[in-house]
Amino acid sequence: MHSELKHFFRVELQAADEAEKRGDFQAAFTYLERAHILSQKFTLAHAATHIRMLRLGWRTRNVREVLGQFTRAIAALLFSRIWVPAGNTGRANVSAFARMPVPEDLARVLKETRGP
Repeated sequence: MHSELKHFFRVELQAADEAEKRGDFQAAFTYLERAHILSQKFTLAHAATHIRMLRLGWRTRNVREVLGQFTRAIAALLFSRIWVPAGNTGRANVSAFARMPVPEDLARVLKETRGP
């Protein structure tokens, strides 16, 4: 992962941590969704984002999220380098195959940090 992209990815993860500590679980999921979009093409970071969503789903007692994130974490390990649906937020409440619009700020980051 490009160092600048890694920086933006870590910013989203830190924001998720802070939101979770405040008890703002919806905001924490939103930051994890943003981290997911940034990490989709990087196997370990992608899977780690799903594991963090799984953990947050467990904390909020959301069975659908836990089951969905378990399968998505495994899929991320197997398929991240082959194919990912651009912009997909990674949550269990959306199809794992759905392409979604990428927020403008994240699209800019992804474009600027694209490798040669």
